[in-house]
Amino acid sequence: MKILPHKSTWLQVLFWGMLWALVPVLLSGNFDLSDWIVVRSAVVWLGIMVIVIANAAFLLPRLYFQKKQLWYILSGVALVAVVTFVVQWDIMPWSHYFNRPRSGGGRPGMSGMRIIGWATPFFTSFIGSALFEIAAYANKKEKEAIDSRSEKLEAELKFLKSQINPHFLFNALNNIYTLTLLKSEQAPEHLLKLSGMLRYMLYDCREDKVPLGKEVEYLRHFIDLHMLKDSRGLNVRVELDESQPQLRIAPMILIPFVENAFKHSKVEDLERGWIHIQLTTIENGVIFEVNNSRPEANFTKDQEGGIGLHNVRRHLELLYPLQHELRIETSEGQFAVYLKIQPL
Repeated sequence: MKILPHKSTWLQVLFWGMLWALVPVLLSGNFDLSDWIVVRSAVVWLGIMVIVIANAAFLLPRLYFQKKQLWYILSGVALVAVVTFVVQWDIMPWSHYFNRPRSGGGRPGMSGMRIIGWATPFFTSFIGSALFEIAAYANKKEKEAIDSRSEKLEAELKFLKSQINPHFLFNALNNIYTLTLLKSEQAPEHLLKLSGMLRYMLYDCREDKVPLGKEVEYLRHFIDLHMLKDSRGLNVRVELDESQPQLRIAPMILIPFVENAFKHSKVEDLERGWIHIQLTTIENGVIFEVNNSRPEANFTKDQEGGIGLHNVRRHLELLYPLQHELRIETSEGQFAVYLKIQPL
């Protein structure tokens, strides 16, 4: 496969070439475009092009980025030395433009300072192009890491959203079916509620944030369908603040606590089972509290499905890092959840 220099590499060739074409002119103060200036600038520019392209296209990707730093340094020094030698070589047709006779006659001798002066344009171009390419490579890797992390978080959030308790759906359908057998007028109404919940889970939850009003509606439908279990009514008190329905919130972030309350409170025990649910809106956020009875025995209606509290914590950490407060307290006969979400 043919390797072509990237656009940024050609921009570096242009930059360093212009820099070292202008520096001798500025230092000499001779602004006449004589043959000496034109030829020297062209040759130096050609050498810089070789340095920058070789560095960006070969040395960096094949040595430095492959963790072969020592070989990269040795190769870079060799590359600069070879280009400097070729540019200053006496047999080259442009050599007399670089080694003009002194005013007193004779050609200039070889000295350490002259060699350093000859190599300076190529060495600085090598170092400059390396720094630029390393910075661009680091930015690219950081972006890839961010994209990968975002994709991973998105996949994890989708997984968490998908963990809806199938037992709830099964029980809701059974209860609605019972209402139809009894020819209850409530059957169509509750069927529409279940349909709305499924629509919310399948479509609205695709968004990162939804209006609070939709989340509250989902909570009400969830609670109403659970209340069908006992025609005598359950000891469930619900206070949901709907004063800010357009407030944006992550979907399905509140329901796990309500689901957990119905699952573990033994609310069917009309004497000792109870659930209190309260949602309060604050500036740009919400406070959600769920308190429920806690049976003495280690009671659980079903162990499958739903989102566990560990996953709820993970969900909140992903969606609201440093923007939420979650307190879960267990005492004798009571389980209490306090959640405050207030994005910065």
